[in-house]
Amino acid sequence: MSGQPQELSERKKLILKAIVDAHIADGEPVGSKYLMESKQIPCSSATIRNEMAELEALGYLEQPHTSAGRVPSERGYRFYVDSLVEHYAMTAREIYQINELLRQKMAELDHILLTASKVASKLTNYTAFAIRPKVGQVQIRRLDAVYLDASTFIMVLVASNGQVKTKTVRLEGHPPINQGVTDFLAAVCNEHLHDLSADEINLPIMMEMEKVMGERAPLVGVVVKVIYEAMSEFDEGELKVSGMDRLLQYPEFSDPDRMKEVLGAIENQEDILRMVSDREGDGINVVIGSESAVKVMDRSALVYKPIVREGKTIGAIGVLGPARMDYAKVLATLEGLSGSIDTLLEGGETPSIPDAGTAEGGGGH
Repeated sequence: MSGQPQELSERKKLILKAIVDAHIADGEPVGSKYLMESKQIPCSSATIRNEMAELEALGYLEQPHTSAGRVPSERGYRFYVDSLVEHYAMTAREIYQINELLRQKMAELDHILLTASKVASKLTNYTAFAIRPKVGQVQIRRLDAVYLDASTFIMVLVASNGQVKTKTVRLEGHPPINQGVTDFLAAVCNEHLHDLSADEINLPIMMEMEKVMGERAPLVGVVVKVIYEAMSEFDEGELKVSGMDRLLQYPEFSDPDRMKEVLGAIENQEDILRMVSDREGDGINVVIGSESAVKVMDRSALVYKPIVREGKTIGAIGVLGPARMDYAKVLATLEGLSGSIDTLLEGGETPSIPDAGTAEGGGGH
């Protein structure tokens, strides 16, 4: 294999693209006879064979020992994604599905991302995932206390990364509370804790809050403990998977031991969360095979799109599938979903499409 990628001739690009497209479609090795019969390459069979041999020598193709045909290598897939993949035209039905399934505004970003991952899995027929990345320290943006009864209230905490946590607080050994008490408690918390991280909530701040709360001072310690718990959950990161069973449709994941390894990597989460959390920018990331920090991802590809607000990555949606996945459709789907998520987070409405529910046709290359 050549150490450094080199510029390919237009004919080699045409042959490589045709082989990748064909392998994506049926998963079988591709031979020169197929390329000749498909009339995609205006060359003789001998010329095509020579070009395929050169692409193999350059590391863009591989030849399974049981077949005369070739399959793309990781380098071949990478070149395809970076230079050859064509724009996928989403159908009106697909756009309608994205907009309708994301139209509801939900209180928590987690719900939006999970819904988006389910849509991505349905549209692409691959396994999809929603990620809340490790974000380091977050700050308190707002805190509300919702009165339930004389000994119970719900604390709603909004963090600087846009996430929302709700915690039910049950008071034992405290005097009965009422709506006025919970409203006053929320106001004191917002005045003293706004824009602070958990580490910045120190004893002097708590003492000042207790002074303001007067006879209700003991509630401060209760609330701060709950805040610590919620803030630690914000920082942990989380991965949720949709359509895991879809991987079983592909030969690359049919081996039980292979599938067990992939399931283990997803269950462990740490490598995937770290990879997504460490990437900067809001562009789509395509990670093929051994490029991944997830060691069992050979013959697989991870494609994900960060969701960025105010310069910070607050989540990500992505797709996991075989290395021969339909990259054009996956890229278009993730772009469409991220655009709808951005609209929802900005408080707008996702556009609807007239008669989209009856739209026909499929996306094309």
